[in-house]
Amino acid sequence: MYNAIKKLFQYGTVTVDYPKKHIKSSYITGVPKFNYDKCMHCMKCKNSCPTGAIVLSDNDGQNGKVPAVNIDECIFCRFCEEACQNDAVYFSNIFELAQKNRNDLRAAPLIIQDEDVSVLDYELLGKQLKENVKKFYGKSLNIREIDAGSCNGCDYEINALSSPYNDIERLGIQFVASPRHADMLMVTGCVTRNMEEALIKTYNATPSPKLVVAVGACACSGGIFKNSYAGRNGVDSILPVDVYIPGCPPRPQALIYGILKAIGRS
Repeated sequence: MYNAIKKLFQYGTVTVDYPKKHIKSSYITGVPKFNYDKCMHCMKCKNSCPTGAIVLSDNDGQNGKVPAVNIDECIFCRFCEEACQNDAVYFSNIFELAQKNRNDLRAAPLIIQDEDVSVLDYELLGKQLKENVKKFYGKSLNIREIDAGSCNGCDYEINALSSPYNDIERLGIQFVASPRHADMLMVTGCVTRNMEEALIKTYNATPSPKLVVAVGACACSGGIFKNSYAGRNGVDSILPVDVYIPGCPPRPQALIYGILKAIGRS
């Protein structure tokens, strides 16, 4: 007991105060950005991208097509930055990237056609979901994490949420062992063939209303395994996704931001 008290006075509080206080650090690798004044349109950045995340877009009102990033496909590998000889590509410190709509993460929007559901229906469903989220998950949340074929990078970051440094339980959020006790499913990986059935069964075992969060580039779009014979191109090809958290892997604070965004607390 004496040693515990001694350590407390010696090191003080180690828990980070995020999201009340934003984290500023030069060590944070965030979303890639382009300086179009330096860009020579050589497309070396596009050709070096292993996931095809860099596309041509009418970004920032420039004349003609310019390179831009589909953040849901980006694995933050820095190959584009290394390939650019004009320093037109650089990585920012912006890590709060989670979005409820996947198209908000893309320079080239996905085209989704559904003739059976009108825009008005989508708006009504979205309003009802937002009200239910605030009602049921405003103060507490139980999460079941599912590895659907990841490299474990995202899983390590999720595990770090329970450490003394991040201490996610201070926000009324905790992880549970059974989907039957869960309010939210956090899914990592591109959803391999072997995990597809298990993911669906876990989703069906989770009581409604429930939320699904896709964690990492693989879960958002398939990532480096996109269009592979062995898996799907992300979680939304199997289940409805409420929030996408890009990154490879996303840092713990990015995960906290995405979780709070899902339950209407950010």
